[in-house]
Formats: sequence, structure tokens, C-alpha cells
Amino acid sequence: MSTTRQLEGSALQPLPRALTWRRMLHLGMLGLASDIRDRRAEPELRQRPLTRVLDPRLHRPIFIIGAPRSGTTFLGHCIGRMPEVSYHFEPRLTKAGAQCVYDGTWSARRSAAVFRTSYALLLLATLDGGRRFAEKNPENSFLVPFLAATFPTAQFVHIIRDGRDVAVSHARQPWLAAASAGSGRRGHARQPYGPHVRWWVEPERRAEFPAVSDIVRTAWCWRRFTEAALEGLATLPPSRSIEVRYEQVVSAPLEVGERLAEFLGTPAPGRDALCAGLAEARADSVGQWRRALGKDQVVEVECEIGHLLSQLGYA
Repeated sequence: MSTTRQLEGSALQPLPRALTWRRMLHLGMLGLASDIRDRRAEPELRQRPLTRVLDPRLHRPIFIIGAPRSGTTFLGHCIGRMPEVSYHFEPRLTKAGAQCVYDGTWSARRSAAVFRTSYALLLLATLDGGRRFAEKNPENSFLVPFLAATFPTAQFVHIIRDGRDVAVSHARQPWLAAASAGSGRRGHARQPYGPHVRWWVEPERRAEFPAVSDIVRTAWCWRRFTEAALEGLATLPPSRSIEVRYEQVVSAPLEVGERLAEFLGTPAPGRDALCAGLAEARADSVGQWRRALGKDQVVEVECEIGHLLSQLGYA
């Protein structure tokens, strides 16, 4: 029986209309095609034994989590430099499926099957079998308990950045901007751009979300993703997660790189590649909120996220 038929068994719950199984599979295939194009020219593929290249097992996967615009993409690419890692940027299938896991639309069985199968196929499609699978996906911040149970050997890297800087950086993007409403543009998970209520917004505040300013909306996003990640990671033993501050990456990249390499257990080549990547962090990205926000905007933002800024030592 094919994998698709197994996942469509009668014991599984139907998908919501916006995320039909065919649509989800299409999103996954788009991601696979993109990764294949990126990796096809790598000469190293010709030197690895075929049995290892075609190994779909997930060896100690790495999940890079954090709020959008917190440095997840930068950190993910740095970890992706490690020779033993197969890095994947926001795979469409699991990014779209995060909502179904979070709200219980999918059963635990279906959720686990979709994520395991998706990751295994990515390893096979990119001919990266035998490497450590690594995924950068902010939505995984809400799925830590599920991912930890589904992948018992997984490690989590949580990057945190000053929420005010994140709000400024995020507000410059079209994703949550009021001006994007009706533009027809969509993100990786087919989520329409604009101030529309997202699945991670608190139910009791959903009417409020589209009405606030862009800067408050992006600060709100930072708070929700960061709180979710902190809450999920608090349930794990120290050996399974590590916290990285974006500001420390900028000020002390080698120190952060050494600590992260020790946590991940990477040998010297991986450590050196990781540290080299982290050293490219831009210093001018720290504290930009002081130049970009007016006094009234600072008050607005801190009304929404001030308590979490204080908890994390940013206030």
C-alpha cells in the first residue's frame, strides 16, 4: 500500500477545506522540487556511498525555532553549513500542517505520519540520507511537545531577539501589513498576506487583531511565538534544548558557536563552519527600534509585550 493511501486511512480525521490532503501534498512536492534544484549540482553527492545517500532515517533531527524575524533564517543557514547536517528552510508541507497539529484537526497518528514521512522524503529527494535533518520553521514553536514526542532524539535550538527589534523588522515585511489586504499574495503555507486573524491568535482577542496597528500586530506575533516556544521547551530536559540570544550572536559569535557546537555534538569541521557563519551577523540589526519607533509606538508595543521583555531581561 502506498504511503499516501496509508495516511488517508479511515482512522484519520478529514482535513479542513482550506488544507485538503491534495493541497498539502502539492505543497510538499513544491518544497521537494525546490530542494532538489538547490542540491543537484553538489559534487559531494557523487562521492558518498549509495546506501548512505538513500538512507531515509532521521538521525537526531534539529529543530530551529523562534518568532519570525528573530534570526531563525540566519541561524538555520549557519547550522546548515555543518557537513553532517541536511538543512531545510520552512518545508511547505509541515509549515501548512502546523495548524492542523496545533488545533487538533489531525489526530496524533496522522500528525506523526505526515511529519515523519515529509522529512524522510526530503532526505531522499535531496540525496542527504545519513545526515542530521534540520528544519527552520517558526510555526514549530507551537509544536514542541508534539515534535519532542514524535522524534525522541531531536534537539531544539530556540533563538530569541529583542521583541521591539523583531516588531520593527517584521513590520517592514508584507506578511501582516494592513496594506497587503486584498493583494492576493500568499506565504509558504498559502496564508494570505494582510492583517487577517492567524490560527495562533488567542480566541478571545481575534476581533482585536485586525484592528491594531502593524507594529502592534508584529509585536503580538513575537510574543505568541516566543511564549509558546518557552512553554514547550520548559517540559524538556536540558540535553534536548538550547537558547540562543540574537544579540549575543552579534556581540560574541565564536562564544555562541562553541556553546552551540558542544550542545549539538558536532565534530571540529562542523564547529568551524558554524562559527564562521555566525561571525557574519550584522551589528546594525541590534537596537534598531530606538531609531525606528516614535514614543507613541514604543508605548503601544510595550503595552503588548512589555511583560515578556522584562521576563527575558530586555526591559
